[in-house]
Amino acid sequence: MTLRSLFVDFNSYFASVEQEVQPALRARPVAVVPVLAESTCCIAASYSAKAFGVKTGTRVSDARRLCPELVLCLARPALYVEWHHRLLEAIGRVLPISHVGSIDEVECELLGRERQRAQAEALARAIKAEIAREAEFMRCSIGIAANAFLAKTAADMRKPDGLTVLEANDLPQALHALELRDLCGIGAALEQRLLRHGIRNVAALCAADAAALRHAWGGVEGERFHALLRGEWLPSRPTTRSSVGHSHVLGPELRNAQGARAVLQKLLSKAALRLRRLGLRASALAVRVRYTGERPRWERDARFAATASTTTLLRELRALLDDPAQPALPGPRGARPLALSVILHHLSDPADAAPDLFAAPATTDALDTTIDRINARFGHNTVYFGGLSAAIRHEAAPMRVPFNRIPDSASEATQHELWLQSLNRFKVAGQQAHAAAARARPAKLRTPAASGPAATGDET
Repeated sequence: MTLRSLFVDFNSYFASVEQEVQPALRARPVAVVPVLAESTCCIAASYSAKAFGVKTGTRVSDARRLCPELVLCLARPALYVEWHHRLLEAIGRVLPISHVGSIDEVECELLGRERQRAQAEALARAIKAEIAREAEFMRCSIGIAANAFLAKTAADMRKPDGLTVLEANDLPQALHALELRDLCGIGAALEQRLLRHGIRNVAALCAADAAALRHAWGGVEGERFHALLRGEWLPSRPTTRSSVGHSHVLGPELRNAQGARAVLQKLLSKAALRLRRLGLRASALAVRVRYTGERPRWERDARFAATASTTTLLRELRALLDDPAQPALPGPRGARPLALSVILHHLSDPADAAPDLFAAPATTDALDTTIDRINARFGHNTVYFGGLSAAIRHEAAPMRVPFNRIPDSASEATQHELWLQSLNRFKVAGQQAHAAAARARPAKLRTPAASGPAATGDET
């Protein structure tokens, strides 16, 4: 089995960025939160905070109980995106990047002599050294294996600042100590399916044949998982976007009908902008409101002719909010809205859609284009619809950084795909340049490493 993938995983990324730019926090337990409220959840925690049991999803009030010395940092997405690109440049000085999986995960494909263990480990240490030159505090864990799935698994096996190699003779024994949920792609629902099929641990998962896993998964994905566990290199599967949406936990000052309405409009405006940047339209809208306490959710759905117009979508939202036949926000008597989400789905490409013969002539496209251009030039929310005023004034629903999408800090629309295309366009030239650089490296980087265990700690 050939080593083909080197996977970089930045440790406690959001919290580490905060500790990088605020040296006083480096020795303290830190949690990053979306809003400064006891009812919200931590979206990231430093390793010192994790030692107390604080983790992603921990309620702030519970986190304070677990760790009284915890320091809360309000999330700064633009800062995290900026550091993401700085760190990618550092990695790129050592190896070409083949895929950016999320804001804190990067994959590099190894070629030629780079697939030899000694050379692959040397490259991993060179990446760590470049990151250390870029950042005083931030560190990463690196996994090296035959495919990205195993390399990611290896990177997770030793944190923080680890370096783990999985070769053919390490498998599957090296995986047996893991939990089923430790493997990428196995969530709570799939874990329950596996348990029902008698697969209770990773050892049983590795021992199962392809047919058994296909049956357990209910499809061909089980066969893919079987192949990945054995180190096969599989082509990436094409993906199709099925929805565009945003969610937000309200600050205490906006937990009322007016605040919820304003924030819903802002969330929908952001989703409409993303639709236009993606070149898509939507013909369905789902609105969800969760309240404090155990009250039932407020849920509404709408269908309409495919559109990406902010004006049209806001009109559909207002129709749901003002429907006299349905209970209005804030819902049950005395209820306080807490968390909101809007989801645009039934997406389509305008080129594939038949025109609506009964629709009024499009009059909003020019307005949307003008607003987008003004905001792109002078800053997000320079121009916005009046209904968003309360949300803008209270700085609600700011830019977020989901782990599988890198937003543009100015518009929140991802231009990440274009950037990846540029990388792919120059991939051959980059590989040739790195091959030449490898031949010119000092001899110590080309010296075969002494034999040792599959997992090795890197103390840089």
